[in-house]
Amino acid sequence: MTDTRHLIGLLLGTEEDWPSAFEQILHRLGPVTGAGGTRHAFDCERITIEPFDLRDRPRHDLVIDRLAYWYYHPREWLKKVALMDGVYLLNSPFTFQSMEKHAAYCAMMRLGLKVPDTVLVPYKNPVDNARYAYTAARYNQPFDLDAIAQRIGYPLFMKPYDGGAWRGVSRIGSPSELHAAYNASGEMLMHLQKAIDHYDVFARSLSIGAETMVVRFQPDQPMHLRYAVDHSFLSPQAGAEVVTIGRLVNAFFRWELNSCETLVAGGEVYPIDYANACPDLALTSLHYYFPWAMKALVKWCVYALVTGRRPRLDTETDRFFEIADQAGASYAEKLDAYAGLADAYFESERYHDFCAGRLPHLDEIVLDWAAGPDFDQLLTETVRSVYPAHEHDQFIEHLRGLTGLWVRDEDARLR
Repeated sequence: MTDTRHLIGLLLGTEEDWPSAFEQILHRLGPVTGAGGTRHAFDCERITIEPFDLRDRPRHDLVIDRLAYWYYHPREWLKKVALMDGVYLLNSPFTFQSMEKHAAYCAMMRLGLKVPDTVLVPYKNPVDNARYAYTAARYNQPFDLDAIAQRIGYPLFMKPYDGGAWRGVSRIGSPSELHAAYNASGEMLMHLQKAIDHYDVFARSLSIGAETMVVRFQPDQPMHLRYAVDHSFLSPQAGAEVVTIGRLVNAFFRWELNSCETLVAGGEVYPIDYANACPDLALTSLHYYFPWAMKALVKWCVYALVTGRRPRLDTETDRFFEIADQAGASYAEKLDAYAGLADAYFESERYHDFCAGRLPHLDEIVLDWAAGPDFDQLLTETVRSVYPAHEHDQFIEHLRGLTGLWVRDEDARLR
């Protein structure tokens, strides 16, 4: 029997909780048998940042990147190993560099999604470029910020075109708030976007490979309470549309680790944020959903490596635009066609068959891990690293209760 070893690299910033969980579960998984009886074993290491020769051969077969969206040196390494060496990357460094939230809005509007009205306004303060004064004096047109806001309609949001974990986001309800927020934006390039007021529910969907978990999101709550444990907060129709939108975004941009935010109002689903180079995977915020996320991440990495799934750098946008441009096709019909393209990209049927046949024991592995001392130690250490000392006991018990609920639910599901 032939053995093949695969090295998974983790490119990390400040995170410690989910990388430790991923490493522990992957170690417990052990070898996986592929087609033809080949045994595949998996090693995992955290990638260090150092000079690299463009002709060097990387040791890694797959990389999970959580750093390169702001740290350019490892971003250029990712581009090199993607272009030259065929290393599997869960998110394309090319589209995440060029297709930030602004481009994602444009693409999804082009596909007919119900993105709220959005306007990009020029910088409030001059950019740091010696040519700015001449260019601005000759070509920048004066504009009426109040008139733009009036046309969009209050309330609205002002937010950076490229996102950044709620950086610079303001809810605007009046002209005075509009000018205060714009004056404070400085050299940030900002969108004005119509607010979906009086919405029924806020959903955040986390997609990892071919799997998506939709969670009720409560942005006005503290981080540890933002993800509500609620399994029936969406109608079947709205839930299916939320999942389809998230998977469509990911298939379009070749993203395999991303989150999507949607507002549901009166049965209509409005996507408002869906380009997250570093989606939330924190134990302290995901809590109940954390074991699922770790299991899905392990499954997708193992599937990609064992089956030899080839990384895709080409986006084939014309295939999506052909659907968008179909005369007479309804919105629902287009969504169904987009879902078909997403299923094809993620090889959904093949993936689920692989998991059922090759990874049937992973459910029990993750359940035992989440119910055991290794997870409890990780939870305790994470809380102590995040919260003030006088709050440790409170948050440890809070998170133990929520993850204990997942353990009971998962145990009942498997039985």
